[in-house]
Amino acid sequence: MKPDALFAHTDLHAFCRDVFEHHGVPRADAEQAAAVLLHADLRGVDSHGVARLLAYHGMLASGRIDPRPRIEIVRESASTATVDGGNGLGLVVGPAANRIALAKARTAGSGWVTVRNTNHFGAASYYVLEALAHDVIGWSMTNSTKLVAPHRGAERMLGTNPIAIAFPGHEEPPIVVDMASCTAAYGKVEIARRRGRAIPRGWAIDAAGNDTTSPDAMVEGGALLPLGSDDEGSGHKGYALAVMVDVLSAVLSGANWGPFAPPFTIQQEVPKRSVGRGIGHFFGAMSIAAFDDPLEFKRRIDDFARTLRGTRSRPGHGPVLVPGDPEREAEARRRVAGVPLVDAVVRDLASVAEATGVALPAPLG
Repeated sequence: MKPDALFAHTDLHAFCRDVFEHHGVPRADAEQAAAVLLHADLRGVDSHGVARLLAYHGMLASGRIDPRPRIEIVRESASTATVDGGNGLGLVVGPAANRIALAKARTAGSGWVTVRNTNHFGAASYYVLEALAHDVIGWSMTNSTKLVAPHRGAERMLGTNPIAIAFPGHEEPPIVVDMASCTAAYGKVEIARRRGRAIPRGWAIDAAGNDTTSPDAMVEGGALLPLGSDDEGSGHKGYALAVMVDVLSAVLSGANWGPFAPPFTIQQEVPKRSVGRGIGHFFGAMSIAAFDDPLEFKRRIDDFARTLRGTRSRPGHGPVLVPGDPEREAEARRRVAGVPLVDAVVRDLASVAEATGVALPAPLG
């Protein structure tokens, strides 16, 4: 099998920035959007990085996303806000709303911001890691286009609806929870499809509602399954998490929820009914100092993480990890060796380069 091409993350960042600028996104916003995308690629979340640029390009080129949105607070209290994203890039709207939550945490002890009229915001972990520098426990969630069947259902009704939260350590790296509420993110199915590989049983069903290991069967009318997948695996728990994310992100903010969330790409069908504006996000920020001494808290996180890592491993399994360890290790490796891109993603980026006139960087080596 052909090895993945390696690209310098700085080159990919510049390429993404220039593509966004080509579509009328202001320079500072284009830098911000590119930073969110490369965050995902560096941390090994390949489904949410530059592999998504073709979709953003299509949505901007078709006028489905406003490159210069008016982002405004439409309802507010000392610790809460509802933000209208002006149908802008979620990669820009999300960071703006997250900053509002962080500002409220500094003054009120916590900040909770729900967002409507926005679009796909990239990897949820970007936002919670931004909070750590402020001694704040960050939360981020978003709903998305329907791809997931409800527990026991046979058709798409919910998005992959991710949840992220991060806890800072003192000497140890932070604990970073970042997960979709379905068994596997849609991007992983896309990657498997691009590589011509099967997907594990329990990830998806086909159009008839039967289990499938074919990524094509899932994409062409099938659906992803909630975390846990079935009755035996407690799929009702992943389903409940997805519902929670949809309510906090979309029902609370006035965005489109469930099967009415608008599509992420121009190829996907637009829902026949609208129940709100755009998709929705939800951000939380909890100042550690509002609860306890930050240094003492971080030292306890260190002890917690070290205790978990010291757990005896099951036979045939690797060492016990703490949430965030694999992504941190991927980032350390990719900052030096480069970001690996499958051939199908490189072809997509080449098509964006041709359409925009922005030169695609050469791979390393």
